[in-house]
Amino acid sequence: MHKRFLAIWFRYLKTDWLSRRQPALRHIPFVLAAPDHGRMLITATNDLSQTQGIDPGTTVADARMILPSLHVIDDTPGLSEKLLNRIAEWCIRFTPFAAPDPPDGVILDVTGCSHLWGGDELYLKEIVQRLKDNGYHVRAAIADTIGTSWAVARFGKDLIIKWDQQTNALLSLPPEALRLDAGIPERLHKLGLNQVKEFIGMPRSALRRRFSEQLIKRIDQALGYEEELIQPVVPIEPYHERLHCLEPIVTGNGIEIALQRLLETLCNRLQQESKGLRKAILKCYRTDNKMVQIEIGTNRPSHNPQHLFKLFEIKLSAIEPGLGIELFVLEAPNVEAHSPVQERLWNNNSGLENKDLFELLDRLSGKFGDHCIHRYLPDEHYWPERSIKQASSLNEQPLTEWKVDKPRPLQLLSTPEPIQVTAPIPDYPPMNFRYKGKLHTIMKADGPERIEQEWWIREGQHRDYYNVEDETGCRYWLFRSGHYSDEAYQWFIHGFFV
Repeated sequence: MHKRFLAIWFRYLKTDWLSRRQPALRHIPFVLAAPDHGRMLITATNDLSQTQGIDPGTTVADARMILPSLHVIDDTPGLSEKLLNRIAEWCIRFTPFAAPDPPDGVILDVTGCSHLWGGDELYLKEIVQRLKDNGYHVRAAIADTIGTSWAVARFGKDLIIKWDQQTNALLSLPPEALRLDAGIPERLHKLGLNQVKEFIGMPRSALRRRFSEQLIKRIDQALGYEEELIQPVVPIEPYHERLHCLEPIVTGNGIEIALQRLLETLCNRLQQESKGLRKAILKCYRTDNKMVQIEIGTNRPSHNPQHLFKLFEIKLSAIEPGLGIELFVLEAPNVEAHSPVQERLWNNNSGLENKDLFELLDRLSGKFGDHCIHRYLPDEHYWPERSIKQASSLNEQPLTEWKVDKPRPLQLLSTPEPIQVTAPIPDYPPMNFRYKGKLHTIMKADGPERIEQEWWIREGQHRDYYNVEDETGCRYWLFRSGHYSDEAYQWFIHGFFV
């Protein structure tokens, strides 16, 4: 498929934007000005002031000699770049490849897009009309190259250049149409070379020697001999699907149908490439120029459209269609290799190999948040509070086995809490203990179990643990830190049995 580009020219970009924000400016001549070497220089005009003979580059003093009632507004540095970025993002509804072209244009790579609107003519008409409805004076053109579309949008008459006709489109245009530095067109005009056809056939060595390498480069780019790339305002994800709607979608049922179609298309591609997504984003472009989005994540790669739809379904209510959604975009920014897990021959998959478990965890994460689900693994430490660590992912493998030879409480305190005991006897549990102001009388006890500190850490004394049961039948895990002979020994509670 041969390339097609669309160039949009905003003749009064900044003043049109101000007129949108302040409707009263639409009916008066006004300009934007900025200080330059001690004088105020006009940087932008609106259509009414330009028809009075006031152009950018004129000083404010000279302009007021021409038009005393001229309204002057201070220019804002960087305004053009911000506006072009926003407009390029808005143009994503027509093509994923939209890039700002400072100081007053936007370039779109529209390869394979126009047929969705019924051809180049209707496609161009739709874009231009939408921008005019938003208050901008625009001209736009479609051609095979960026250079030709840019030139025709500003200087041409026929705004749609057919395939491989860029040379004919350029011949009658002035040298300024080639995007040259300011001095080069001026020198060409002085030599009587007022149209591209008058110098495009000259020997290249002569053009290069007289007018620099830029002239040769711009000619080659416009004719398609040298490739020219654009940098999209929003990076294009390698895995994404678009669905343009002939009529704006305003119902929840319509959004669900669009999402299902996008998921089926994207998942089919992922399955063919043995990949699965870990994150997906649904972007909805509304007719009021706003974009709303929702996103989901999975615990492991997935290309199951039914499962992914259930994850999105939880969040679909957050999408407000407004006056209608005209474009749906489904992106998968995080994609990983995904091969089917081989099932066991004699029994069903269990544990973390079971895909149903992963899908359940995905749904719980989508509903309650990732922070609500944790997985823990054994760690190579002796002290109980250090013998457990939180897994970084559901696929992380343990480095050691769980210790099951000794009883451990179901609820373990992250930090042991001190308790008061009475009638302690060496190598025996206390008769009772007080915890959070409540006195517990110990009726049964088992222990001690000594747990030493690791030699490479050497922080604190050894611990003697006891499993005790009070008069109400509740069971606790207590320990004494240090020997009875040590003056600094102390009792702690570390967990609760259920």
